[in-house]
Amino acid sequence: MTAAPIKVLLVDDHAIVREGYRRLLAGEPGVQIVGEAANAAQACARALELAPDVVVMDIALPGVSGIEAMRRMRRDQTELRILMFSMHDDAIYANRALEAGALGYLSKASAPEALLQAIYTVCRGERYVSGDVAANIARAAQQPSKSDLEALTPREFEVLRLLVRGETLRRIGEQLGLSEKTVANHQSTIREKLGARNSVQLSRLAAHLGLWP
Repeated sequence: MTAAPIKVLLVDDHAIVREGYRRLLAGEPGVQIVGEAANAAQACARALELAPDVVVMDIALPGVSGIEAMRRMRRDQTELRILMFSMHDDAIYANRALEAGALGYLSKASAPEALLQAIYTVCRGERYVSGDVAANIARAAQQPSKSDLEALTPREFEVLRLLVRGETLRRIGEQLGLSEKTVANHQSTIREKLGARNSVQLSRLAAHLGLWP
């Protein structure tokens, strides 16, 4: 009996990128694209509706990140298997994604066949990290300065990412379901942990540590 194809949900805010994924995977009989999403809210809704085997998701979504979207998905679907496919090959993003529950992390610089291999690997419940990302993770482990970001909680990390993107405290609160005061408290804690006196210093330090919007 032929095995059923792997059901894949594609999550990326660029329609042309999703179309590229679709064309790449269309010729693979073992994979079926069952849906697409352009942001975190759509991704969570489609995941519940379509029950995919694997979610291929970018980190840099509008508003909250793919990492936050993954946390929300996994609250309702704890066994959901997620492959992060991102332009960010920095160790800090990969580590945060894997810590949050992603089974795989693939940089967009990877060869096309790597995406297929990653999907099959993640669907089996095994971890997959592309070679360039794995190398960056290994290098980062030897750089103590990166440990400052590791001191941030997952919520603080998400707030910092949105602050670096230039989002206001009110807008961050709306996206994360927090009060503006709570976001302000997170901002103060982040500055204290990272040793930044103001927003400019915070952005510069975040960039220095490898955190990009």
